[in-house]
Amino acid sequence: MGSELNLSTTEASFLSRAWIGNIFSIIWNWTGVWFSWTRQSDTMLRNIEKTILSCVKTAYKRFYVDIGSVVGQCDKIWTISLNDEAAQTPLVMLHGMGAGVALWCPNLDALAATRPVYAIDLLGFGRSSRPKFASDAEKVEAQWVESVEEWRREVKINHFILLGHSLGGYIATAYALKYPDRVRHLILADPWGFPEKPSNVYEKYQVPFWVRTVAKVLQPLNPLWAVRAAGPAGKWLVSKTRPDISRKFMNYVADAQTVIPEYLYQCNSQTPSGESAFHTLMHGFGWAKNPMVRRVDRLHPALPVTVLYGSRSWVDNTTGQQLAQHRPDSDTTVQVINGAGHHVYLDKPDLFNKYVNEACARADADTTFATRIEKTESASEKRSSVDRQPDLEPKQCDNTNPVSTS
Repeated sequence: MGSELNLSTTEASFLSRAWIGNIFSIIWNWTGVWFSWTRQSDTMLRNIEKTILSCVKTAYKRFYVDIGSVVGQCDKIWTISLNDEAAQTPLVMLHGMGAGVALWCPNLDALAATRPVYAIDLLGFGRSSRPKFASDAEKVEAQWVESVEEWRREVKINHFILLGHSLGGYIATAYALKYPDRVRHLILADPWGFPEKPSNVYEKYQVPFWVRTVAKVLQPLNPLWAVRAAGPAGKWLVSKTRPDISRKFMNYVADAQTVIPEYLYQCNSQTPSGESAFHTLMHGFGWAKNPMVRRVDRLHPALPVTVLYGSRSWVDNTTGQQLAQHRPDSDTTVQVINGAGHHVYLDKPDLFNKYVNEACARADADTTFATRIEKTESASEKRSSVDRQPDLEPKQCDNTNPVSTS
């Protein structure tokens, strides 16, 4: 029996190589599955987005807009447009962190009833390009602002109403600060990044010690790191940790409890480009390193601003009051929507749509805008030719149309 177990050196070497080969084969097969999953995520995201948007009754277009090398070598902004032939002032919508254009589906029909509406995936999110942003908060903010401006140039919109939710509200305000001649009305929906971070934040909110410890440990990580760390189980993780978001879509999207987690998962399972940029901006999740409250007094005094808050939101709703105090002679409207949380556009869509349409109607009727344009247009031209940062200069991608469909 013993002699039967003795193997020659050649046989042992062969079995060893075969064993190692099997191990590598298993690893390769699993790796192949993993990379196949990641390669398919773009297709899955496109399809799931289309499924969600099928509830929109207004005809819409979906397309990429090539904005050149704003951050990466060939950046593209994913865009949907509705009623773009209408004569009224266009409305441009910027989503929040980790979101995408499809989440506006409860709002699009009502907002596009009388005017053009454009919703974009912010650079680094959704189906837009995912370049590597700067590691400095001011530069990241400037890159996002320039991405919106280059998108505007390519789409050829002269003036528009700018609406931003959460992080989108922060970017929209930064854009209005730099390009006041383009924005007829600024609408901020539960905006992130406005107040200063309290020095006694843990005491103020009575945060338990263990929560402080966990927050300290996780501080270097991106906010949605767990979704990617979970791999294919990320969809399940989204559905279990945020079932409330799916419920908000049940009146609009068939099988919302499956479809919405899949969409959020596909939006955030790819390279976390925009998420990393947001991490660079933030000073703790709820605050910005360069809060807007320090700068809102520099908004053009003739720019009307509407702020919409949810009464149950975690965002500090004193920002609207501070905005009004910093602009005492300007048109600032603050509206708290009872029963709504941070996702105010989903929690109370009818009221949200009503207030946004009212703000848009005021923008259409605004007679001071032309005067403001005359005063700022020459300054804007001088700024764009002298002050533009060299690394933000757009370059048209070779052999690519500025606007393409997919």
